[in-house]
Amino acid sequence: MSARRIVIAIGGASGAVYPRRLLTLLAAARGGTLPGVAANPELDVHWVATANAELVWQQELGEPMPTTIVGTRRWDSRDFSAPFASGSSPPDAVIVAPCSMSSLARVAHGGGGDLGSRACEVALKERRTLILMVRETPLSLVHLRNMVAATEAGAIVLPAIPSFYGNATSLEAAIDTVVVRALDRAGVSLPLLRRWGEQL
Repeated sequence: MSARRIVIAIGGASGAVYPRRLLTLLAAARGGTLPGVAANPELDVHWVATANAELVWQQELGEPMPTTIVGTRRWDSRDFSAPFASGSSPPDAVIVAPCSMSSLARVAHGGGGDLGSRACEVALKERRTLILMVRETPLSLVHLRNMVAATEAGAIVLPAIPSFYGNATSLEAAIDTVVVRALDRAGVSLPLLRRWGEQL
């Protein structure tokens, strides 16, 4: 696993389990507490959350969003001193999880004034990986057109839809089918699930 700067931008859509699991796995990968994965202290993990994301986290997970997670750095959504707010120090990958349709629209049309939106803008303009874990159903024509526009701009639309061919037997295992695919795209490969044609 090579050194990577990963930014998790937590949006206000339903699906707080996804960023919690992403951050847990990245912190564990950095610290070497995942079975079969050597510690990678050069993994540089940053995260930022919207105000709505904090409300959803509390509602869905029954706990307040943590202010700190060991092995990661949290930024206030208004703190543009974060290194990844500038193209001179861009992240290797940004994962928006979950990505609301409002966040998608901002990515597709270059809007937004908070740090999460800025991280997305920097990723696109610097041709870095931007992964949008969109969470909505059903999708309107506006949503679909925004997905096309974001894809044309260079983003990867990765819907938060679990796969089931690995015979997931728990909610966490189903969540991992989404999270691990997002991390694959971000350049962090973790041996946590059965991949097609493989035995775990």
